[in-house]
Amino acid sequence: MMEVVLVILFVLLALLGLRLFVVIGGLAFLLYLMADIGEIEGVVNEMYTLATSPVLLTIPLYTLAGYLMAESKAPTRLIALSKALLSWLPGGVAVVALISCAFFTAFTGASGVTIIALGGLLYPVLLGERYSEKFSLGLLTTSGSLGLLFPPSLAIILYGLIAEVSITQLFVAGIIPGALLIALLTLYSVLRGTRGARRPKEPLARITAQQIKKALWDARFEIPIPFVVLVGIYGGFFSVTDSAPMVALYVVIVEVFVYRDISLKRLPGVVQDAMVLVGGIFIIICCAKALTYYFVDQEIPQRLLEWMQAVIGSKFTFLVVLNIFLLIVGCLMDIFSAILVVVPLIVPIALGFGVDPLHLGIIFLVNLEMGYSTPPIGLNLFISSYRFKKPVIELYRASLPFLAILLVALLLITYWPALSTFPVNYLQVE
Repeated sequence: MMEVVLVILFVLLALLGLRLFVVIGGLAFLLYLMADIGEIEGVVNEMYTLATSPVLLTIPLYTLAGYLMAESKAPTRLIALSKALLSWLPGGVAVVALISCAFFTAFTGASGVTIIALGGLLYPVLLGERYSEKFSLGLLTTSGSLGLLFPPSLAIILYGLIAEVSITQLFVAGIIPGALLIALLTLYSVLRGTRGARRPKEPLARITAQQIKKALWDARFEIPIPFVVLVGIYGGFFSVTDSAPMVALYVVIVEVFVYRDISLKRLPGVVQDAMVLVGGIFIIICCAKALTYYFVDQEIPQRLLEWMQAVIGSKFTFLVVLNIFLLIVGCLMDIFSAILVVVPLIVPIALGFGVDPLHLGIIFLVNLEMGYSTPPIGLNLFISSYRFKKPVIELYRASLPFLAILLVALLLITYWPALSTFPVNYLQVE
């Protein structure tokens, strides 16, 4: 009973603004004392094992690459390229926004960075194409978390590390579900473009071959990045761990020495901003590992599984409850904290209900993507409110149509496991 009181107390402290690593670490420490666990040094050993994992090195390196691109003129070049290739399509500019946001979120792993970096560029473009303010705000708010299912997503890397699932398999499993999210939002955007984003008799934009050639030339050094990562990992030429330093070094060379968007004097500041995010993740990882060790020692996941099996009669019902729970978690916590705190609890329970580990990972990440933009306290809503200087209530209304579309995608992903597992089995990825 006392343990329950402590958990409630620390949850309240977190809601009042206490740092998450203090909440998790303090709760773990007090629970250890109350449980009288003798071999606490096991926690330190677990932390050391995690800290020396080669996969952990990918997080700061990919984060650095993403921050460097966000702070350079790469967003402008890539948006110009996407617009040159897609603006002929009804709703093409909205599709440009979707693809651009997905690309940057995949690299930075942080939706806030995507909204801040791209929002100011894309918002006036959407308004200029006569999309309504409501549509534009909703699109950019929900698109801020797209891309978490695509390589080299930091969320997938961290999930695989904590859940002990193959990261390469997770990358492959996320391709079709991630494409489904973008495809449904693209369809909606095209329909909006067809129905009146432009004036009825206004022709679609005509892009000349010269404009396409110029856009391709301007972005020539940034275009290869995602293809190198995808082909390298899926082709078996190098691992996720090997790709991180290559990508980070390449981005530094391109943005600092080739394009010269970031001066050598400014570079340390960008690195510092990126490492602040990484440092926060690493501190939470250590504290969450201690709490996980307590959960395992006290067999809490097994107890929860027994209770849920007694209350929930089927896998179908369990998945409904899981989705509702994860959407709430996505509203309350950032994705990295949620992975570290929640994954150790739900993985054994989901396995007990026969949910495939890869399928579970994709369900988890899609829910957290949606949670970012789910009222009343989704993080993207407040970041967009700050970035576009709009009342958060206005962002609520703007995001609802897009959340409805994402909910349809979530249901398909949840109850059609082959969307996640078939590519892995077909390609025989290990």
